[in-house]
Amino acid sequence: MRIIAGEYKGRVLKTPGDSKIRPTTGRVKEALFSMLDYHIEDAVVVDLFAGAGSLGLEALSRGAKACYFGGNQAESINLIKLNIKKCGAEEKSRFVPGDFQKALAKIPEKADIILLDPPYGEGYLTACFKIISETGLLNEGGLIVAEHGEKESLPDIFFGFSKVKEKKYGAVRLSIYS
Repeated sequence: MRIIAGEYKGRVLKTPGDSKIRPTTGRVKEALFSMLDYHIEDAVVVDLFAGAGSLGLEALSRGAKACYFGGNQAESINLIKLNIKKCGAEEKSRFVPGDFQKALAKIPEKADIILLDPPYGEGYLTACFKIISETGLLNEGGLIVAEHGEKESLPDIFFGFSKVKEKKYGAVRLSIYS
């Protein structure tokens, strides 16, 4: 897994040794950041189910000013920290340990982009959107990106957020809300 573009372009990231952590494929990541292109510069990003930190580090590489990485599995925490160090992104990175509910509660500022890539079909997206809506974590004009399985359908209006785009890439869907 590599950083595709920007300051850290070409850096090879450490990946998980088993299937507990499912990194976003290069094809999906490239498509996602193509869609987010004009929203990244100076953005505060949340990579909530960060896995190895690939999405958050890609955002930092492309000009985001800060990223909050969430994770609660020991392997994930270690991978995120190692990959942040590999990219030299320590000053712009914040790690918020714990399950997604605790992580969302620990983020001290509003986000411009929230990246949600939880285990598919477990109901985490509904809970995340609810918490984000209730806490007002997303800045006005900000975006929530939900990566989910192709068979999992998300509504056009989700806890007050409107779906602005949805794309399918093989077995993966990206749904973007504002």
